[in-house]
Amino acid sequence: MGLRLYEERLWSSYNMTDKKKRILIVDDVPDITSSFQNALRDKGFEQVDTVNNPVLTLKNFRAGSYDLLIIDIVMPEMDGFELYEEIRKIDTKVKVCFITAYEVNYQALRAVFPAATTTDDIGCFIRKPIDVDDLIKHIEAELG
Repeated sequence: MGLRLYEERLWSSYNMTDKKKRILIVDDVPDITSSFQNALRDKGFEQVDTVNNPVLTLKNFRAGSYDLLIIDIVMPEMDGFELYEEIRKIDTKVKVCFITAYEVNYQALRAVFPAATTTDDIGCFIRKPIDVDDLIKHIEAELG
């Protein structure tokens, strides 16, 4: 019983650590960012910010500000891949999950991830619409 209690505390501590990580959601559709933010907060993620303008995101981004970015691929002014490439120049440690409702442009993916042969090699790539539980699984996998 002592070992089980230790395992439960260890898992609980791990889970709480994940949920205290800072997440930034960037999508040009305010309804999407607010629904993702509300869903994540309802699931215990405490530090979730949203921005609906990729240019503004880049202008205000600072290294170490976030542990995970959730970035829509198709946005006006700057697409998600361009935003990611510029952010990586500022912070090489931040993790990313890309989201999109559109078909994947594999040529663009290869430009951003030259070593990738499939979307599985990229890591976190999410197709909208997404179930909240699936979103959380992707986030926990990236933060874990």
